[in-house]
Amino acid sequence: MEATTQSAPDSYPAVKSFQLVFHLNFFLLALAGVFALFALPRAIARFSRAAEWRHGYILRAIPLERRAPRPAMRSIQSPPSGSLAADNVTSDESHTLHSEAHLIRHPAAKVEGWSLPPHVRAWSSRVPTFANILRYRLDAGFSLGQALVLVIYSAALVYGGFLNSNPFADPLRTGFVAMSQTPVVYLLGTKNNLLGIFVGVGYEKLNYIHRYAGILLVIASNAHSLGYIYLWAITQTFSTNIREPAHIWAFVALITVDLIYLFSIPFFRRRAYNVFYCSHVALFILFLPALHAHQPGVWPYVIAAAGIISLDYLIRFMKTRMYNARIRPIPDLMLTRIEIPQLNAGWRAGQHVRLRVLSSAMGWFGWAESHPFTIATAAKTPEGMVLLCKKTGGWTGRLYEMAKVAGYGTDEGAFGRTVQVMIEGPYGGPGHCVFASYSAAQSVQDILQRDSEGASRVKIIEVIWSVQDSASLTPLVPQLVALIQQSIYAPLKISVHYTRASTNPPGKNFLPPGLTLTAGRPKFAKVLDAVISRAVSYGSGVKASMAITGVIVGVCGPTGLGDDVAQVISQVDDGRRWAVGGIEMHEE
Repeated sequence: MEATTQSAPDSYPAVKSFQLVFHLNFFLLALAGVFALFALPRAIARFSRAAEWRHGYILRAIPLERRAPRPAMRSIQSPPSGSLAADNVTSDESHTLHSEAHLIRHPAAKVEGWSLPPHVRAWSSRVPTFANILRYRLDAGFSLGQALVLVIYSAALVYGGFLNSNPFADPLRTGFVAMSQTPVVYLLGTKNNLLGIFVGVGYEKLNYIHRYAGILLVIASNAHSLGYIYLWAITQTFSTNIREPAHIWAFVALITVDLIYLFSIPFFRRRAYNVFYCSHVALFILFLPALHAHQPGVWPYVIAAAGIISLDYLIRFMKTRMYNARIRPIPDLMLTRIEIPQLNAGWRAGQHVRLRVLSSAMGWFGWAESHPFTIATAAKTPEGMVLLCKKTGGWTGRLYEMAKVAGYGTDEGAFGRTVQVMIEGPYGGPGHCVFASYSAAQSVQDILQRDSEGASRVKIIEVIWSVQDSASLTPLVPQLVALIQQSIYAPLKISVHYTRASTNPPGKNFLPPGLTLTAGRPKFAKVLDAVISRAVSYGSGVKASMAITGVIVGVCGPTGLGDDVAQVISQVDDGRRWAVGGIEMHEE
């Protein structure tokens, strides 16, 4: 009876702290639900079409149907004969800005044989002033909207940690706050992010919250530990307490999270990625049993975190495929082209996969490295999946050198080398945006494919590609010409800009109609203004019966490029913005 009376005061703060952090997580869950509610209209519009349920989740191989192109209207010329294969260049050093004006059918218009996807405007185009404020960049790749999310998250944790509590007098509270955020950190660190699925964004768009939540978890864990060390020191019981098994496991958990933070600093992420990745996986797994051994009462949070990471690895296993791929170098672009013709379905335009090359030529541990690459072709095409891997570092350099030494293979005499690869994905992409209604520009080939089938609202496609050397254009002219030839209903214009002085740039006579080459950086404001003007005034054939619903600007390239384009969009006059039906932005 005496023991019960003495333990009651100790258990009461623990119960109150447990209840407080439970309500804290419930608030964060409700906040995420608000974002999911805002994304719901676009999710309903996307999944109202059965075809959208089959794309963007599981890679697969399907038999391709030979389908004749939809006949053009009288006012539109049929495309000249030629190959329909085309690649969309996306790499770390290839800067692209693609702008399309997207038009939907007017309710009174009747276009026989066309099945257009539903169009739902993004909130950024409904409240452009507020969206421009949130889009304002505080730092490279970091917007005011992202900062606001982190401020709200910080305020919630500070409230939970300091409400009627002093961290030095009550170190138990900070421990519960750290424990409560463990599932949050694990959830935001997974590739198959459940939160991202509901709010309609890829895991990479939420990674900044994962990193920040991890830092707060480390701070709270160290504050919790230092608080107890301080109490043990002033009561001269440190040597006694440190021998208890629960406290030994506490220090194991503390060292684990501190090492996770140490190996997550930019030095290791950039210079020793394998150290960062392997330590992340191993220490995250060790942290959970250490946390449970330290405080068995937190088992619901440990189970939740373990369930999240286990589900992620199960889905990643289901998304993994092994194929023989053909690699060949493209010297003018300093990149390696990877072709997997057997894999031809299951992804959406703008998504990426994680690639492993299972070859000893990649080095002692190169075969174990996994790197993300944007898929460069649309699904359901004869060439299958194509990846363009820019030579930017050690791994991509070894891949390029391996492709360079390849000769003519035995398979139909094709140039290149066959290697075994492991493909995991697809990931990322535009979320609930339907490219055929207001597509981001990384999906040019996909838009044209749907346009030929009568399933696209796109009216104008403008592609801007910025490269360093004009010679980069030469090997891709056949693919770019093929893209232009596919633009039956939506005219395609491709503008290539080179930023480095060239002694022998391709002549104008060398380039076909619709493809231009210009020295200097592209003037994004001028391009966007021209696209808006064309969107408002353009109309011919079947497209003339479709009403204007807006322009979407897709950006793929370095962080600075996205910042520049975001600033250009925010400076568009409100009158022109409303005249074109709003302007949206999708950034890769």
